[in-house]
Amino acid sequence: MLPFLLDHYLELVDWSGRHLDPRKRGAIAVNTPPVLQRLGISPKHWLCLNRNFESHFKRLVGVAEKVREACTQQHKRWVHGLHDCEIYLSSST
Repeated sequence: MLPFLLDHYLELVDWSGRHLDPRKRGAIAVNTPPVLQRLGISPKHWLCLNRNFESHFKRLVGVAEKVREACTQQHKRWVHGLHDCEIYLSSST
């Protein structure tokens, strides 16, 4: 267990990646947006998901349209958490 909050850890990882030699694996370009912004997830939604992830999702997680596509490919009519994907993981959050 880390002695700090997950969002602080993610900030630390992001900060560290921005200070690595650009030729090193894991380096993040200085002009790259923060991770949650790149993923299109609001910090408020990320914290909610982080605290309750397993109660929201069971099998598939992602942008709702991609989850629907995966359901179609797997011949599933429904997946637990689709509504939460629409709320928390839409590209407009």
